[in-house]
Amino acid sequence: MLKKERYAAFIDYFTHHMPVAETELVYENPYQLLVAVVLSAQCTDKRVNMSTPAIFRDFPTPQHLASSNFDELFPYIKSISYPNNKTKHLLGLGKKLVEEFNGEIPSTVEELIKLPGVGRKTANVITSVVWNQPNMAVDTHVFRVSKRLGLVTQNAKTPLEVEKQLIKNIPKKHIHIAHHWLILHGRYICLARKPKCLECPISHFCRFFEKNKSSLIDLENTLPPSKK
Repeated sequence: MLKKERYAAFIDYFTHHMPVAETELVYENPYQLLVAVVLSAQCTDKRVNMSTPAIFRDFPTPQHLASSNFDELFPYIKSISYPNNKTKHLLGLGKKLVEEFNGEIPSTVEELIKLPGVGRKTANVITSVVWNQPNMAVDTHVFRVSKRLGLVTQNAKTPLEVEKQLIKNIPKKHIHIAHHWLILHGRYICLARKPKCLECPISHFCRFFEKNKSSLIDLENTLPPSKK
């Protein structure tokens, strides 16, 4: 199957079967989403969602973060991965937003990456989710799934290389939601260690399945019913 055909099949399937796809982080405004995404680095959305209600309640604006300190904020974040760094990032982020952006969340990738704790991936998430901009955030799920499906080449070694290939080939109007399609498929079907290939609804255009179909079917046939 040609790459062009894979992309067409990818878009066709998800536009019909997942026309609405959103982040699983819980938020009510751009500020809350920014905080949640910064906290979600190398941490599950589920864990972040357990911690953010208290943060949003007691630090409801960038101004509240800017006027806080490490000892005050850290207890809210200590159950999340890398709490020391993330506490420092949020404090710096709050101050930067107040001092340079009048407490407003920037709407461009170029401005967002100036904030502490905000890299290109986070900036792409914010701009695509909040403003539906055609930006592709490449996390571990997007990186893995796009390569397995055959949407990007195997020699794409960095998130930026994957991002560029996806942006080039996905129609502009679908880019912001395609990010969620790839993430959710990777989170629930195309798992890192044991992808659920034989129950995957898009295996018919998946390069990984094409190459491993025989061995996957043989493995399935040797498993006892309780393991299937």
